[in-house]
Amino acid sequence: MNDERGWLDRGPSKGTFWLMAALALGVMGFLLWEEHKVHMLGALPWLILLACPLMHVFMHGGHGGHGGNGGHDDHRGGRDE
Repeated sequence: MNDERGWLDRGPSKGTFWLMAALALGVMGFLLWEEHKVHMLGALPWLILLACPLMHVFMHGGHGGHGGNGGHDDHRGGRDE
């Protein structure tokens, strides 16, 4: 067999891999949803309640931490200059 262009050495591309992986995950997700729909919908109110403290813990990084300055930049003993 003559392979001048290297077709036999060529493997599947990365795009093909991710397409197949997404397709497999989609099928698995659909089957899980159809078989366990009642359980997932029953847990939804509890997941929403759990999301509140998790968002509070993980999403407050942009508030500047616990510096305690109350939004004031000047900490020189209360003197205005």
